[in-house]
Amino acid sequence: MTKVYPKVVIPTSVSSDQQRFSSETSTAGRNHDPVVLTVWKKSLLFSCDGFTVFDNNGNLVFRVDNYAAGNKSEVVLMDANGRSLLTIRRKRASITDNWLVYDGETTVNHRFSVTKRVNLLNGKAIANVSTTGSPNNNKKGVAYEIEGSYARRCCVVYDDKRQCVAEIKRKEAVGGVALGGDVFRLVVQPELDSTVAMALVVVLDQMFGGVSRRF
Repeated sequence: MTKVYPKVVIPTSVSSDQQRFSSETSTAGRNHDPVVLTVWKKSLLFSCDGFTVFDNNGNLVFRVDNYAAGNKSEVVLMDANGRSLLTIRRKRASITDNWLVYDGETTVNHRFSVTKRVNLLNGKAIANVSTTGSPNNNKKGVAYEIEGSYARRCCVVYDDKRQCVAEIKRKEAVGGVALGGDVFRLVVQPELDSTVAMALVVVLDQMFGGVSRRF
């Protein structure tokens, strides 16, 4: 059986920048190479729903351990040591499927929002990532657009200049055999904080995790 990760080593805490999307301390910033993460849609804790994320060296980087499997309105993204990095909450009383992302465990002044695109006939985007205060269905304030199919683990995140800043890809085992949808790669370019990129994965899973169609 192919290993999802080579080893589990608890590193020092992942740094959390106060900027909305980028991080000067990103591991990709020194050599301008993308960060490649292996995402396992499984919590390391028994009876929990969540994610476990490893870097190329097999070190644990991010984790999501949702103790209340039935509660899909709030998810906390943590570093390897269990420190809360971002809290992702579904926006209440919203016509569209809209999620607000906060620093740490705060509940005020969300950092950015992610809105599911309802009318997919007007473009390829399945979700928009917006800065605070922007309208849900207006191009103004949209910082990123996400295109592709999360169900197929094939998504691209574009910035406002149509530059690819992150990708979700199927992961292949040795010999070219594709692994199941529960294990995939997250490729993050230096322009985007990998913490933010992983938060987008969590939101997409909330929006499309139970969808078996092309989205």
